[in-house]
Amino acid sequence: MKIKADDVFVPLDVPKAFRETYIRNYLKITRESGHLMLFAGDQKVEHLNKDFFGDGIPVDDNDPEHLFKIASKAKIGVFATQLGIIARYGMSYPDVPYLIKINSKTDLVKTSQSDPFSGEWYDFQQVIDFRDNSGLNILGVGYTIFLGSEYEADMLFQAAQLVYNAHQYGLMSVLWIYPRGKAVNDEKDPHLIAGATGIALCLGADFVKVNYPQKEGHESKAIFKEAVLAAGRTKVVCAGGSSKNAQDFLQEVYDQINVSGAAGNATGRNIHQKTLADAIRMCNAVFAITVEGETVEEALKIYNG
Repeated sequence: MKIKADDVFVPLDVPKAFRETYIRNYLKITRESGHLMLFAGDQKVEHLNKDFFGDGIPVDDNDPEHLFKIASKAKIGVFATQLGIIARYGMSYPDVPYLIKINSKTDLVKTSQSDPFSGEWYDFQQVIDFRDNSGLNILGVGYTIFLGSEYEADMLFQAAQLVYNAHQYGLMSVLWIYPRGKAVNDEKDPHLIAGATGIALCLGADFVKVNYPQKEGHESKAIFKEAVLAAGRTKVVCAGGSSKNAQDFLQEVYDQINVSGAAGNATGRNIHQKTLADAIRMCNAVFAITVEGETVEEALKIYNG
């Protein structure tokens, strides 16, 4: 079911002069559904090249342009990646809806060596300058927080500033929040993930991306409800994780939305670790469940062609 401008909650930190811009960007990024289908393309930093080259990964995926081809040909809400790669390819893909990821880090330094910290790469004015100079369809910004890291205070501050500044220009804000560090015993603990979504609300984020919770003896789709409720008016989307069987993945996406109450998903590897044709069909299948409200059976028909 489509939503209208009157259905959008506009945060009070959005200036009156930018309320219409915020509403317009919200409707664009959710494709007038209130649900976010985020195509995640930030892993070239986060996971280096192991997500793009290796056994079982088509050669297509080692070419960075593969991400842009998918984003331009498939149904998505927004394509999230770093500013630099957008600057190198965006002129060839001007119609793609973009979300700029402000911070990123590699996974080379393990938690046992040092608690994670991912600092911002750009100040917000540089993002606005890039948007205005490029003329690209930039709908929002994103930031990762590692909750429980000894550096969480710095990341919380940077995230708070980013959300506030984004709203000053009517842009969307999406926070990636992962409990991680020596103080964290279980990154997928449902109470901890619910705490993470609550923090996203306190930071004023429009959407928060978290991992699917896991607890022995419990179904993830049931215990995920706690995190969705804790987020209040900040909408929760779930990370796609590593590549899975298509039916299992689509069922998981369906359950997260229709059982747990999530407002979408952020999918990367389950889309781009495929040939271009397969990636487009998977994107469209995920979009069908997320935005169009289709069943798993209908989504599988789309994926299987």
